Order: sequence, then C-alpha cells, then structure tokens
Amino acid sequence: MLFLWKTAKKENFEMAILITDECINCGACEPECPNNAIYEGGVEWAISDGNTVVGDYELEDGTKVDAAKKINPVSNDYYYIVPDKCTECTGFHEEPQCAAVCPVDCCVPDPDRVESKEVLLARKERLHL
Repeated sequence: MLFLWKTAKKENFEMAILITDECINCGACEPECPNNAIYEGGVEWAISDGNTVVGDYELEDGTKVDAAKKINPVSNDYYYIVPDKCTECTGFHEEPQCAAVCPVDCCVPDPDRVESKEVLLARKERLHL
C-alpha cells in the first residue's frame, strides 16, 4: 500500500481515499477528516454534515441533491469515506490524515477515483464556503 501511495504521488496525480474491508472499526480516522467525509458503517451521510453547504448540491456523477438530505451509507460493515466529500486533505495537510492515523493501513488511494489536485481543491472550495 505504501508503494501504491508513493507511486501515485510520484506520477503526479491524486486519488480520493477509500477504506478497505480490513478496517477494524477503531474510528481513529473519523475526527481527522477536515471535510467530514468519513462515517461509521451503517450511518447515513449528507453533503452538509460538518460544513456550511445549503440548498442544491451537484454530486460528481451529476446527480443533484439537497445538501442536507441523508443518503444511504457507502458501507454497513465498517467505516467509509464519501468520495464526493474526500479531497485527500488537499488544501489542509500535506498527506491524507485518515491514512496517517490508521493503525491497520486500510485508508488507501482509490484507483477508481483518480483526480487532479485542481479537482480536489475545487471540491474543497465547494464544501467550505
């Protein structure tokens, strides 16, 4: 995993983070996220959780939702990261804080969400008005 992380940075692209099924549900990652993108398994999430976003919000797939609307959990079994809220801590920290504190190294780059630093910074701006 560390190799993948360093490779991603070396090749100059960014990735949103995901939590693998190796998660032990310790919760160390949740309070570290500056975007409130991490939730306990089974907990519904909303774009407006932990920020000042109100009204309609367009998700990355083009779906429009009310920012306060609760959405089904990404995982019911272990902590998860909402990709539409993850910025890999870009604009806040030098590295993703969830990965830095995870005792089992299950917070890893999501190979299905390769995003540029510019995309991550734009997401940060949308989430933090």
